[in-house]
Amino acid sequence: MRVLIELSYDGASYHGWQRQPNGFTVQEELETKLSVFTGTAVSIMGCGRTDAGVHASYFVAHADWPMDSSKSKLFSDWKEAAWKINGMLPPAVAVHRISEVDSKFHARFDAIERGYIYRMHTYKDPFLVGRSARIMRDTDFTKMNEAAKYLIREGDFAAFCKTGSDQKTTQCNVTFAEFRCNDAGDQWEFEIRANRFLRNMVRAIVGTLLDVGQGRTSLDEWIAIIQDGTRSDAGASAPAEGLYLNRVVYPGFESLQSKSFMKI
Repeated sequence: MRVLIELSYDGASYHGWQRQPNGFTVQEELETKLSVFTGTAVSIMGCGRTDAGVHASYFVAHADWPMDSSKSKLFSDWKEAAWKINGMLPPAVAVHRISEVDSKFHARFDAIERGYIYRMHTYKDPFLVGRSARIMRDTDFTKMNEAAKYLIREGDFAAFCKTGSDQKTTQCNVTFAEFRCNDAGDQWEFEIRANRFLRNMVRAIVGTLLDVGQGRTSLDEWIAIIQDGTRSDAGASAPAEGLYLNRVVYPGFESLQSKSFMKI
């Protein structure tokens, strides 16, 4: 039986989502606990891969539940199963819901939209360390918001793709890109949505937008980078700690994210 797992995690202490030979990851954490819970090895496929230190306020994975295992049915319903699995997981990882899906459902390939939020703050706050990127230079966020409008397009985003990535295409359709701030004007978040994202794309976009907001890159140069630039033309990647995967959409599936059960 194939199940869809909705979860969230604080990526500060993990080397990303996907299993790595030299670092502990969220995928390995969850697979280990599910294998103990069911009494047999369980493999999980995620909706994407987040880099080391990147968070997910909403993430989706699928797994084939081992119904023939003696321990796999020791719960009354999937709500109880999620509750028990959460008791085994560390505080940094939370399973929010498990749902039965079609046997052909694929968490990565069936997603039609994904979204990220990048969080920033302009003052020193020890409680935001690891969860938001501190901006220590004067930054014109209004100018950055103007520049962000040029991201909304269907086209080639090779300038924001990590060099050496195994991407078959660098074409993406970005449908939303916007900065917003709190009432005090000292905490900002950048939200972006697209049909797909390239490796390191959001952090490269934010890093280049900061160059615009801090006067190192003009608006005309920014437009040229989007249209015809290479990764070496764009700015440095923004720190991982500010980035959150927060949106994954599937046709015909009402996700928990639509119920606003989590805020970051």
